[in-house]
Amino acid sequence: VFHTTSPHVPTFRADVRMFQLKNQGTAWFGGGADLTPNYLDEQDATQFHQFWKGVCDDHDKEFYPDFKKQCDDYFYLPARGERRGIGGIFFDDLEGSPEVLRFVKDVANKWMPSYSPIVLRHRDKEYTNEQKEWQMIRRGRYAEFNMLWDRGVRFGLLSGGDIERIMVSAPPMVKWVFNYTPKEGSEEAKIMEVLKNPREWA
Repeated sequence: VFHTTSPHVPTFRADVRMFQLKNQGTAWFGGGADLTPNYLDEQDATQFHQFWKGVCDDHDKEFYPDFKKQCDDYFYLPARGERRGIGGIFFDDLEGSPEVLRFVKDVANKWMPSYSPIVLRHRDKEYTNEQKEWQMIRRGRYAEFNMLWDRGVRFGLLSGGDIERIMVSAPPMVKWVFNYTPKEGSEEAKIMEVLKNPREWA
């Protein structure tokens, strides 16, 4: 997970994982890559989703629509009625096979090419204290999801895992503001509309 200093550079999360039953050959794979911007940049969203659609299509043209929907559904805060970010791909319980392994390796190798152009486009933009404040509020939502809904975090905590390792993906600083509502027509309101109503980007 990359939690960036600038509110103009989105948070990026990606992973791949394999589960295998002890003394058995059966294995399952999961993983994905998703983007959590504080402000909506349609070029970023389109580029990111088209990139991952291309990766998926190289292996199976049914992957992207399936994994995009899984991403939108998984990274959802039901009490808020909003997604954590603008999505990407998310897959779970893919039964191991040489074809699936090739796909999972391809996903891992493509993380930075999917994200670096977005970072380079925004990293030098100036930002205001108000924009930084909004970033902290949005990171509060990120922490909410991790603590309340993320299956991996909950499994780690309930199984007695190392809490420092479990919480390493959390944002370094967050903020909660009671009943905060962005002004109608603002840039903050634009991203909220997409988080409440996911769009097709690719």
